Amino acid sequence: MKRILIIGTGSIGERHLRCFQTIDGVEVAACEPNETLGRTVAERYGCPLYTSVGEALAAGGWAAAVVCTPAHTHIPIATQCVEAGLDVLIEKPLAVSPEGVAELEALAAGKGATVRVAYVYRSLLPFAKAKELLEGGAVGEPKQVILVNGQHFPTFRPAYRETYYVRHASGGGAIQDALTHGLHGVEWLVGPIERVFTDAAHQVLEGVEVEDTVNLIARLRGGVLASFSLNQFQAPNESFLFIHGTGGSLRIELHARRVGVLARGAQEWVWHDLPVEDRDAAFIRQARSFLDAVEGKPSVVATLAEGAQTLRVNLAALESSRSRKEITL
Repeated sequence: MKRILIIGTGSIGERHLRCFQTIDGVEVAACEPNETLGRTVAERYGCPLYTSVGEALAAGGWAAAVVCTPAHTHIPIATQCVEAGLDVLIEKPLAVSPEGVAELEALAAGKGATVRVAYVYRSLLPFAKAKELLEGGAVGEPKQVILVNGQHFPTFRPAYRETYYVRHASGGGAIQDALTHGLHGVEWLVGPIERVFTDAAHQVLEGVEVEDTVNLIARLRGGVLASFSLNQFQAPNESFLFIHGTGGSLRIELHARRVGVLARGAQEWVWHDLPVEDRDAAFIRQARSFLDAVEGKPSVVATLAEGAQTLRVNLAALESSRSRKEITL
């Protein structure tokens, strides 16, 4: 049996615990300093509970850890786990500063440890289909990317005012919490972002001061132009991604679970409709893919270097919003 330690049992930690628990040959345990929360989750899923990382690591026998704590603690905890000989999956974003990232990369390389970053868009069926189509030349050479998405955040995360979300220092705000998914997804599909200009503001969400609305324009490697527009208060839960290239256009409608291609000169979109799934399905695929990476098999889960690249984009976006200047990575 592979024993997996889930560190942090907030909403995303509980999801990871539940999803890893569905995989044959895997046993999970929870690590949570809030004993009331930890006990509730441990009892719900019938798993052991540890109240500190030190206590859990001292118990030994772990194959890997999943770090689901607030983002400012990711690097120190992941480093502690790698030093103890564990492979690690780190929730997004990788961190809130570059401090310790290069050292973690060097440590992982020296230990032969697998360290991945949980950007779950890479395990969503529409993004996987889009990746396949783009690699097959469906739009020719990409030249422009447009992402537009949003949701009514209080509906999906009613406790947001009581979490890390309220402070940039702990990974909060729309850029680090929500837009980072789209930024990373575009980097995975098209290529790394090299330059950003951001306008972001707190517009609506009650009880916080961090930005809930973002307009960002970017230049990707190879000269691709991109724009990202997101808010966390709109009525519909919708996400559109357009990729226009020299041979046609690709369109992801994430909320409608479909991907379309319109070849240059064609009159109608060719749609690829994808199965309806519950939200855990993508996280279970991500968990399986992480375990594949640990075993040296092909995996779609973001590498530490890819997570570090998107961290640089997050930080550039925040700096651009503060300075009102374009930032080159």
